[in-house]
Formats: sequence, C-alpha cells, structure tokens
Amino acid sequence: MIDSLVTFVVGVSGGSAALGIVLFTLAVRLLLLPLNVRQTRAARIRERLAPKLRRLRERHARNPERLAKETSALFAEEGTSPFAGYLPMLAQMPFLWLMYRVATHPTALVGHDLFGAPLGQQVAGVVANYGLVSMPFLVFALVIALIATVAWLSARRITVGEELPGYLRKIMPLLPYGSVLAALVLPLAAGLYLLVSTAWATGERAVLAARPL
Repeated sequence: MIDSLVTFVVGVSGGSAALGIVLFTLAVRLLLLPLNVRQTRAARIRERLAPKLRRLRERHARNPERLAKETSALFAEEGTSPFAGYLPMLAQMPFLWLMYRVATHPTALVGHDLFGAPLGQQVAGVVANYGLVSMPFLVFALVIALIATVAWLSARRITVGEELPGYLRKIMPLLPYGSVLAALVLPLAAGLYLLVSTAWATGERAVLAARPL
C-alpha cells in the first residue's frame, strides 16, 4: 500500500518524490484550512472571554462540574466550544502518521533524493554514509536550519492566555521547536514535510490574524 501511494504521488509530480511530498503537504494544508479558520476564530473568542472565564474560575473554584457547565455555556453563546482550537491538530494526525509511515518504509523512498540527499535516511545515516563535509549533509542541515527558523518565527507569534497554568505558559512558546527535534531523528522526507507544513501554518496564522473572521 505504501509503495503504491508513493508511486502514485511520484507519478503525479513528474517523477520527483521530493516535489510529491511538497505537493502532498500543500494539499493537506489546504484541506485543513477551514478548520484553521475556525481555530483562529476560537482563539480570538477565548481572548475576548478571558476576563469572564477568570471570574468563573474564581466563583466556582470548588465546584469543577459547575465550572465546566458554565464555561461550556459561555462558549456556546459565542457559537464555539472550549475544544474548537484542538480540531486542526487532531485532524492533521492521520496525515502525520501517513507521512511517518512513508518516510520510515524500508523500500518506498529507495532511489529518491533531494539534491543528492536520500529522502529515506536520517541525519545520522547521512553523516555515516557521506560524512559531514558533503552535499547530502548540507541539504539536511539546511532543511533543519529552515525548520528552526520557522519555529522561531512561530514561537514569537504565540499568544499565551493568562487562564493557563504557569507551567503551560512557559511550555507553550517552546512547542514549535518540537518540529526541529523531530527533524533531527526522522528521515529527510519527514523533515521536508515538517518544513513545508510549519512554514504554511506560520504564514497562515499571520494572514488570518490580520483579517476579520
């Protein structure tokens, strides 16, 4: 099944697996765009409701059931829910799993590369086979550097709600850097997917933040 999928994507992209991964990623992001619009709207509503939510937590601190009920009712008045912001993340999980299966499949990406860097190899394998001073390693290093840059830009745009616990407020700005760690241990194909996906997501958030929803 994985081999057949890769063969189809490569055929559609004119024989280039790297281009096929980019096109696949863009298709996924376009598919998830309506959910991301809802997520942005939910985030703005949450910011607007922050004072009311704080008062509810103070008023019902000893009654979690009442707090949950009142919180849900407050969001329902705005036509959303407290969990609306998690939909895009959950919806993307099947595509992430599929991309992981393709990237780690033993034969699917054999013979496919990005400027000489094998798409099916991790950075450790590239160093072992080609050395640190080589075009394949430079390609891998460039992809990771670009992912780190996008993660930094994304982290700068994160708005941490005051309603979150202190430890979550510290963790939230660090979450985008998880893609960098993933790229260091996953094959180049997965790194390419992460680069295109996170770059799109960062640009998308900037555009949506500037538009009325």
